[in-house]
Amino acid sequence: MDWQSRQKNEMMKESVIIIAEAGVNHNGDINKAFKLIDVAVNAGVDYVKFQTFKAEKLASDKAPKARYQLEQDEDVGQLKMLRRLELESAAHIELQSYCRDKKIGFLSSAFDEESVDLLDQLGVPIFKVPSGEITNKPYLQHIAGKGKPVIISTGMAFMSEIKDALKVLTESGLEKEAITVLHCNTEYPTPMKDVNLKAMLAIKDELGVSVGYSDHTLGIEIPIAAVALGAKVIEKHFTTDRGLPGPDHKASLEPEELKAMVNAIRNVELAIAGDGIKEPSPSEINNINVARKSIHIRQELTAGTVIKPRHLIMKRPGNGISPMDIDRVVGKTLLVDLGIDSLLLWEHLKG
Repeated sequence: MDWQSRQKNEMMKESVIIIAEAGVNHNGDINKAFKLIDVAVNAGVDYVKFQTFKAEKLASDKAPKARYQLEQDEDVGQLKMLRRLELESAAHIELQSYCRDKKIGFLSSAFDEESVDLLDQLGVPIFKVPSGEITNKPYLQHIAGKGKPVIISTGMAFMSEIKDALKVLTESGLEKEAITVLHCNTEYPTPMKDVNLKAMLAIKDELGVSVGYSDHTLGIEIPIAAVALGAKVIEKHFTTDRGLPGPDHKASLEPEELKAMVNAIRNVELAIAGDGIKEPSPSEINNINVARKSIHIRQELTAGTVIKPRHLIMKRPGNGISPMDIDRVVGKTLLVDLGIDSLLLWEHLKG
């Protein structure tokens, strides 16, 4: 199986797909992009994802910046900011090759049809639709026509808009099973009170699709909670240094935080992967006798004694008669002499 096929098969695996969103945190510098890939590899994610766009096709010279973007640079408009963050086609080829060498999946969010074509030519196995394009019908039709799995973010969207986007994708030839919908909030950073993780479950139940979560909160706890609730894909922005200039660094994880998030998600996966049957696990079987109690003799007793409740005490270990059987013990006759703290066994009793 070739590399591209292996990457496409990632969408079918049972474990959560973790996408480290490098986005534009390279600040237009390919060397910084290489360093971001190294961070993602070290963290153990499945994919590192960038953003592919032509600034002139993404925004007009009158397009305003978001509030969080203004905090970074008030004097530069959105178009000029995007020009500084744009990666050339040749850079994509270099980054993809570097990812292949490092054995990590390469993805990018395309923001226009030309960028979709570039990623398709590169053989990117999955298309990621950013939140801002969910109402862009021609763009959605173009992506669906490529016939590859699609992950779509839903920041700023109403449920009705998600339904409309899915309709466009499926009517354009994409199988519903090939679509994963990510709950998302497009505010950087997202206030905790606005996360609304229950909306991810509503998307799953109402639309019948695989779901995940694209996170813009500070910290790592919300993606972990999303996995516990059933997210199949997690996307999270990261950076080499949160103090760097640029629109997305402030709401991104630093290297050790990204690694901690991945480790926590993998632990949560293991924790929720059981069969749901409540029974002792293999790891705790040996602790049953240690932690539970058995019926013991409180005082010295001689053979022939008829057992009364006052003769008994419940103590560890639990490898004797269970205290749950005390009613079966009381009234029976001892067959042997027993000293204080003796473990009572069924063979000590008559009848």
